[in-house]
Amino acid sequence: MVTSLYVHIPYCKSICTYCDFCKMYYNSQQVGLYLDTMAQELHRLYQGEVLKTIYIGGGTPSCLSLEELVKLFQILDEVEKDDDVEYTIECNFDSITKEKLDLFQNSGINRISFGLETINKKQEKYLGRKNELDHIREMIRYAKHIGITNINVDLIYALKNQTQKQLEEDIQFILALDVPHISTYSLMIEKNTILAINGEVSIDPEVDANMYQIICEQLKKAGYCHYEISNFAKKGYESKHNLVYWNNQYYYGIGLGASAYYPNKRITNTRSIQHYLQQEVIVEQESISKNEAMIYEVILGLRLIEGISKIDFYEKYEIDIENVFSYQHLIKNELLKEENGYLKIPEDRLYISNYIIEEFIYGKE
Repeated sequence: MVTSLYVHIPYCKSICTYCDFCKMYYNSQQVGLYLDTMAQELHRLYQGEVLKTIYIGGGTPSCLSLEELVKLFQILDEVEKDDDVEYTIECNFDSITKEKLDLFQNSGINRISFGLETINKKQEKYLGRKNELDHIREMIRYAKHIGITNINVDLIYALKNQTQKQLEEDIQFILALDVPHISTYSLMIEKNTILAINGEVSIDPEVDANMYQIICEQLKKAGYCHYEISNFAKKGYESKHNLVYWNNQYYYGIGLGASAYYPNKRITNTRSIQHYLQQEVIVEQESISKNEAMIYEVILGLRLIEGISKIDFYEKYEIDIENVFSYQHLIKNELLKEENGYLKIPEDRLYISNYIIEEFIYGKE
């Protein structure tokens, strides 16, 4: 059963140098038509389920005007929501106001994910971002004041020439905001981004790993639970929507470039705004075999610090995981451990998780 919905708003006021998501410059003459098209897509897909999570991502959803945001929330009012629904919207601080926060609260939003990334002015310029620290503090305080206390803040690290001191200043600033969820991402130079076009390359993997270790140590020391490779939360504030992805569960996806996952099928929408507005929405439909679904289960599940439940795997696929994958060599080499019925990557090996996951799936004893 599908109980989650992802909604993609591709518009941004400016384009970050590292971003390879489906995005474009804000166009006030186009947004209304885009929302109309998305409403029609939702009407075609939605089967009346009670949704437990809704996630509005981008792009920068907060760059829409108040009127456009009202229209977006009216569209999403058409779906039935669980009494305990997690209803998230992504925001940038440079496009958020008290009026928009009030609208979020009145529209049922109960979780906000803020892109902060860094407070270092030189690194902000490198990433194509701009932060005003007093405004950040004020918006966080106001969101809490009106009752939106479930807040995530993003941090990007492993930046060009970034020092340990700069990283620790970023961490301490975020900790001082006293939010219950922090997402941390190592800067990856993706194709077709401004950084890639400019010939930038990722920093030394050893420096990257050391920075990751610093982040893990400081956030856990501050009382955050490290529950997924890149994510930390206070108890009870883990992202329910993202756990849908990591647990390989089903979800709707609407909007430009969005993906949806149904039993035995994955659907990807076009990234062409012209095609999308002409109702030529779907660009790819992929049939998912049982074997492919089990591979996805491993790729996603081993991102979780808790790991993969062997019992849940059997109940889902009616086969023991050890009869599908050969992984004893990873346990022998202390790259994987089995604990209380879960297979997990040890925390001191998470920085090479991609290698371990590949070995889990394709390696031989």
